[in-house]
Amino acid sequence: MPVHILKLCVGVESIDHLIEIRKGRSSVLPDGRPCNYHITRFRPKRAAEILDGGSIYWVIKGFIQVRQRIIALDRIETDTGIKCKIIMDTALIRTESQPRRPHQGWRYLENADAPRDIPATQKADDMPPDLSMALREMGLI
Repeated sequence: MPVHILKLCVGVESIDHLIEIRKGRSSVLPDGRPCNYHITRFRPKRAAEILDGGSIYWVIKGFIQVRQRIIALDRIETDTGIKCKIIMDTALIRTESQPRRPHQGWRYLENADAPRDIPATQKADDMPPDLSMALREMGLI
């Protein structure tokens, strides 16, 4: 069963803003596939579980709103030491909004606690995440 990573998008205003930022953090895998990456200080101790189908769930403005599938975890050397490069699929998959409190770094997210994906065929709602979540809790959407 996969485990996921939960990461705050500090300074990101929306999913569209995240898409723009991700364009600047693109790379190409050895097989020619495009990918995105994020560099973090430590390699996750649960790497095997993450690489078994895990994703990085992005928290934007206090709500999980989107995820990216994790492809690999690479060790890289930087000017400030050895870091972990999280390599992700370029596709951003919208999820149901789920509130999250601020935290430092990243956290593990168990599969059972991860928000469901919003089908690509479903029209995206333009409501603020907190309103969308409240209406979903009332069973109105």
